[in-house]
Amino acid sequence: MRLSASDLTCRRGGREVFSGLGFSVAGGEALLVTGRNGSGKSSLLRLVAGLLRSAGGRIALEGGDSELSIAEQAHYLGHQDALKPSLTVGENLQFWSRHLGPAGSLPEAALATVGLAELADLPAAYLSAGQRRRLSLARLVAVRRPIWLLDEPASTLDISGQARLADLMRGHLAHDGLILAAAHGAFAIESARELRLGGMQ
Repeated sequence: MRLSASDLTCRRGGREVFSGLGFSVAGGEALLVTGRNGSGKSSLLRLVAGLLRSAGGRIALEGGDSELSIAEQAHYLGHQDALKPSLTVGENLQFWSRHLGPAGSLPEAALATVGLAELADLPAAYLSAGQRRRLSLARLVAVRRPIWLLDEPASTLDISGQARLADLMRGHLAHDGLILAAAHGAFAIESARELRLGGMQ
C-alpha cells in the first residue's frame, strides 16, 4: 500500500496555505509533517481525510481496497476528541466500533490497551483531557484501518500516555500500516521521515 500526493494546493479563507506539495508514504512507514503554526499541517491531514477539498493536485492510494475511498480506509484523529459526553467510556467506543467497523480488537481489550479499562462505566463527561485523548486512541485499536492520520496525537497525554501511543504506532507499522502525523517537534517514532511545511506564524 502506498499513499501519495502530487502538486497539491490548499487554500483556506482566500489564502494559499501551500502549493506544489508532494509526498509518498508506504505501508510500514511513518511520515511526520512539521512546520510552524499556519503552515498547513492540519489542513494537509484534513485534505487526505476528505474533510477539505484541494485547490489543485492529486491524492492517490495504491494497493488499498479499490471499492473504498481513502477516507473509508483511514482513521483521522484531529484536535477535537469526538466523544458523546452523556455516554460512558465503553459506550462511546462501542458506538465507534459499530459505526466504523470492521472490528480489530474487542472494545474491552482496546480500552485496556490505552489504560482505560477501569473507567469503562464512567460517563465520558468526567474524563480529563488526557483520558479523552486516550479514548480517541482506543478507536485505532478497536477498528482496524490501514491508514492513520494523526494531528498532534500526543497533545494532552502524560508520559505514560505518550509511551502507549508510541507502542500503538510501532505496532501499526509492524503490521504494514502507514502513518501520516502532524506535530510541532520531535516525535516518538524514531524511523519516521519528515515533511516540513513552510508558512508564517
